[in-house]
Amino acid sequence: TQSAAGVAGIIKMVMAMRHGTLPRTLHATEPSSHIDWSGGTVRLVTENTGWARDDRPLRAAVSSFGISGTNAHAILEQAAPAEEPVPAAGPALPTGGTLPWILSAAAPSALREQAANLGAHVTSGAAPHPADVGHTLITARSVLEHRAVALGADIGELADALAAFGAGESTGQVVHGTADTDGRTVFVFPGQGSQWAGMGAELLDTSPVFAERFHACAAALAPCTDWDLVDVVRQAHGAPTLDRVDVVQPATWAVMVSLAELWRAHGVTPDAVIGHSQGEIAAAVVSGALTLDDGARVVALRSQAIRRVLAGAGGMMFVQVSAAEAEQCLTPHAGAVSVAAINGPRSVVLAGTPETLDALQAEFAARDLRARRIAVDYASHTAQVERIEAELLDLLAPVAPRAARVPFHSTVTGATLDTTGMDAA
Repeated sequence: TQSAAGVAGIIKMVMAMRHGTLPRTLHATEPSSHIDWSGGTVRLVTENTGWARDDRPLRAAVSSFGISGTNAHAILEQAAPAEEPVPAAGPALPTGGTLPWILSAAAPSALREQAANLGAHVTSGAAPHPADVGHTLITARSVLEHRAVALGADIGELADALAAFGAGESTGQVVHGTADTDGRTVFVFPGQGSQWAGMGAELLDTSPVFAERFHACAAALAPCTDWDLVDVVRQAHGAPTLDRVDVVQPATWAVMVSLAELWRAHGVTPDAVIGHSQGEIAAAVVSGALTLDDGARVVALRSQAIRRVLAGAGGMMFVQVSAAEAEQCLTPHAGAVSVAAINGPRSVVLAGTPETLDALQAEFAARDLRARRIAVDYASHTAQVERIEAELLDLLAPVAPRAARVPFHSTVTGATLDTTGMDAA
């Protein structure tokens, strides 16, 4: 009690100043006869009284006279009124597209209960903006072990997804699992085929980080191309389309490099990188093995050589079979078609002459196996590419790979690659 002498009185007077009211003195209905109340302006406050205000700050004295303890006296003065802060303009809320709502809980049952409660809440009254809800969930909630992400374009879709998940139903709009706190992060860069018209255009308008990096990519590509990258993603009049290999590959490279920068700005940094096909060029830039200018040179000149020399001579096809099954199917077509990529245990890409691919697609269909042609007219990852090897070795001779700052994993060997030994081949 010694160190807290007078604290209760200080708290009382601070609250009195805040509310502008002098509180009555408790348990004292009659002034003490031992004090001459007529000798000054001091009086007993028997009722709550408004604290008269003028242009001076309010002041109060607090005394504590402990019985053979601490004697304390403090003078308090009202703080100057603070200026009302002007609310900072927040980022523009998305007007369309898919939004994530992220939930976490200490147990699976609590996670489903939370999902059901949130879904019911957002549909019980005035509908909040889904971006506001998503922002609150990710910034103002504890992050616990069991997690779920609901995806939807509006309140209705998100609420329905949460309700289904909360009821124990399976829904493709909710992904859930247990966090692996010991896991590490790998950035995986895809090859051609994942692009769409207008990709990256919305991020150019809404993300300064993405836009800055994307414009840097455009500047790096400019000396090697006769078209403007920003015009391509904005689908400007007269701009070439993504149907051209020498446009789609540089455009997807720029989007991937810019997305990696955006993830880093949000605190998501890679412990390793890996690239599929031409995605290795973006992976090399993000790992630090190539400068942005060198990466732009590689992706632009390589895709131009493909268009000039290889276009029209081949094709590619995705097939849902194992690599061993694919090799058996290709035996009658040796030399005409090859296994270009092994994407998974039962997912391969074949590449070769168009007519042979057509015949194989018919064979797979007859066996009820899924096979889909990829929208390209050349055969990547086959002997056909050797036709541009000498040209690329000459064009890319100025490129100087460096030691990667982030481990770069090879899709050929699966091992970490010494990036100083990379070359055009």
